[in-house]
Amino acid sequence: MINQSLRMAWESIKSNKMRSFLTMLGIIIGVFALVVLVSIVSGAAGSITNSISSMGSDSLTVTIMDNKGLPLSYSDLQQIRKCKDVKQVSPYVSTVSAVSSNRHSESGTVMGIDGAYASISSETLSAGRNITNTDFQNNSYVAVVSQAVIEDIVGTRVPADALGEQINISGHPVSIVGVINETNSDSRQSSAMFGMSSYQVYIPYTAMVRMTNIAKGISAFMVSSSGDLDAAQTEVGDWLMKRLNNDKDAFYIVNFEEVMSILGDVTSTMSMVMGGVAAISLLVGGIGIMNIMLVSVTERTREIGIRKAIGASRQSILMQFLIEAMMISIIGCFIGIFFSWMVLKIITDVWGKIQFGLDPGVVVLACVFSLAIGMIFGLYPANKAAKMNPIDALHYAG
Repeated sequence: MINQSLRMAWESIKSNKMRSFLTMLGIIIGVFALVVLVSIVSGAAGSITNSISSMGSDSLTVTIMDNKGLPLSYSDLQQIRKCKDVKQVSPYVSTVSAVSSNRHSESGTVMGIDGAYASISSETLSAGRNITNTDFQNNSYVAVVSQAVIEDIVGTRVPADALGEQINISGHPVSIVGVINETNSDSRQSSAMFGMSSYQVYIPYTAMVRMTNIAKGISAFMVSSSGDLDAAQTEVGDWLMKRLNNDKDAFYIVNFEEVMSILGDVTSTMSMVMGGVAAISLLVGGIGIMNIMLVSVTERTREIGIRKAIGASRQSILMQFLIEAMMISIIGCFIGIFFSWMVLKIITDVWGKIQFGLDPGVVVLACVFSLAIGMIFGLYPANKAAKMNPIDALHYAG
């Protein structure tokens, strides 16, 4: 019975192609809106999450805003490292400076760090090595750079070829010893999100003090915990309160675990809102299906009467029209998914900063919701057809 109902539903759809397509249009638009909107939110959130993770999702970033002549020194960081729940501490002081070579010059973000930064940050290298404590102690003029630096300033796309090449920072020659793995860090993209140049250069903090106009006090640093990040945040905060004369406005601490949690909540809320907006379009599409199915039932009244006269049961009539409504809905869903995939691919290719793709969970949700819409809104017309009196149907003159 189901196979026969499927064949009859398909023949009915094929015999009225334009009307069937217009009926599907509401479902197509609804599914398109649902998949594209939720995929864009998920893609953007995933990109931001990757950016935060590359900075060390289980770390703290502390910024000092003290203007009372009490800057932190490197020895202060060593004292912070002695806190029970603190594992590593590294300066993370940045400035904007000219980064150049004989080939090209750009304005870049130069960050002063020490050897502990590599273990705090989740960034990996595609070639070379990280800044070490030996570099820090010797004031070495060495640098780990982003992919954008080697491509646009050095002039090579191959990270290994950039090792040993020299760039100039504020007129001081610096040798490249490492290149950040852009596949993991997405340096261009994450830099834009955090307001930094995509031309990033990491050098020993001691060398940074010598080659730039930055004040000798440490204005920012990163902390990793030995287990409990919240406990480490409390310890660092208490230590800074004592060091900075109990001035809670002299510093602020960013806990990336909290940021990731908040981001997850915001993303979920946005996805629900976007999905709700798209669901309204699907409901409108369902109303369109019901209206057209009612017209179809009216047009096929004599056919229904003949089927009932030769022994078709009420259940078979109900199944025929219900399957037709669900088939229209699911075909519209597939078309909507296809157009969504095309649009997301075009956006990704044109923009290139964020990878947008079909979320399998959203695709499954769209299919299930579309089937439900077809069944719910097709039930009334199908039931109306199933309840027809065969004698009245055969005498219908419409």
